[in-house]
Amino acid sequence: MPMGEFDLIERFFKRPRQEAVVGIGDDCAVWAPRAGHQLVFSADMLVEGRHFLSTVDPTRLGHKSLAVNLSDLAACGATPKAFLLSLSLPRVDETWLSGFSQGLFALAKEHGCELIGGDTTQGPLNIAITVMGEVPAGEAVMRSGAQVGDDVYVSGNLGDARLALEAFRGTVRLPEAVFDLARLRMEVPTPRIALGQALRGVAHAMADVSDGLVGDLGHLLKASAVGAEIDWPLAQPLLQSLQQWACPNDLAMTCVLSGGDDYELVFCAPPSAAERVQMAAQSSQTAVTKIGRITPAPAATSSGQTLVLRDSHGQIVPTQFRSFDHFA
Repeated sequence: MPMGEFDLIERFFKRPRQEAVVGIGDDCAVWAPRAGHQLVFSADMLVEGRHFLSTVDPTRLGHKSLAVNLSDLAACGATPKAFLLSLSLPRVDETWLSGFSQGLFALAKEHGCELIGGDTTQGPLNIAITVMGEVPAGEAVMRSGAQVGDDVYVSGNLGDARLALEAFRGTVRLPEAVFDLARLRMEVPTPRIALGQALRGVAHAMADVSDGLVGDLGHLLKASAVGAEIDWPLAQPLLQSLQQWACPNDLAMTCVLSGGDDYELVFCAPPSAAERVQMAAQSSQTAVTKIGRITPAPAATSSGQTLVLRDSHGQIVPTQFRSFDHFA
């Protein structure tokens, strides 16, 4: 007898209730936030052929589906609490579901994030997750707090996922070790939850790098009504896989500045907080790199470039880098 929708949920996605007042099995989930905390929410959708390849390992896909949402919580310094999963499936594939749910729940367990509801339907493979977290009242780090004179930092490495994508497209040929590392970073990103929490009260503004550094830092600059300068020599520690392969500079710049799918954090903090930034990096075991500074917003009569890139000689590099946009 074919497995039905509710049997599918019961077998692969229902888990014992943890903190939810009411979890899976009712019309609505019920959650009681802790006193003195605020709830934060985010939602992301992954569509086959648009966000992931049909050949991706389902365990890795389960991990990534939740990781991209947790990255949004990390960007505001929140603690993950629960999530909703809506899943469109072409058919019931028990092997695929077993792997997907394994990857999903392994990451959920790591961060204490409880599945409390959602929906399933038949259709093209589409994974939509809404995640919920909490943060002490008034302590969420937003995009809108950057101040002129702040230093700009990025966590981890950038460009690996784009490098893997170029290899899949056949535009570059990579040594096996470099490809494996880049592919792992594309398919199994690490949400920087611990770093985001450690930066509460330190960072003035923060965003996650999901669509590319230029675009995501650009959103932060727009929200804060400021500009920024990036020193390309300072950004070199971000190029882990790219440097291993001796990547051509133009491709390296493309991967780092507009590659996307990195799920690192870009944030701003005053120079006086440099030691606290390093303490946050150490406590979270996450490398951070200072790449530039926040500047006044460009005058209406200037070129209008909010984000400026400078080379090793301090000269402005003409750039046309753009981040990923689904409808551009």
